[in-house]
Amino acid sequence: MRLYRIRTAWLALVVALALHVADEALTGFLDVYNPTVRALRERLVWFPMPEFRFEVWAMGLAAFVVGLALLTPLVERGPRVVRAAAVVVAGLMVLNGVAHIAGTVAGRTVPTVRFERPMPGFWSSPLLIAAGVHFLVSVRRRLPTP
Repeated sequence: MRLYRIRTAWLALVVALALHVADEALTGFLDVYNPTVRALRERLVWFPMPEFRFEVWAMGLAAFVVGLALLTPLVERGPRVVRAAAVVVAGLMVLNGVAHIAGTVAGRTVPTVRFERPMPGFWSSPLLIAAGVHFLVSVRRRLPTP
């Protein structure tokens, strides 16, 4: 039963991420992301994030979502390192959702990149956060009690 919860929670996170990617694509996320990356590179020469063309960004995220879905059996029953990586992914998805909400509140990403509210990707962010937290709680419940 507990493994079923982890599988279900993982798949819910994957679906939430797919919806988030669609939300970003439909609301012009790259119109905010690319100028933000350029502005950060001007200030921080070492900033490692790339700029994207829509096709490359969309195909890369679609492949990422499909890859995460295909990892379901390993997340459910695989080695601890896979589950640890899944926990990292879930944590990053929670932070991603929080960043979209914070960007909406601020109306900008950096001082020079402003946008009309809400920020692209905002509408799916609560679902992404909820799915990420749900997965983290499900994994935590599966850990043996001392």
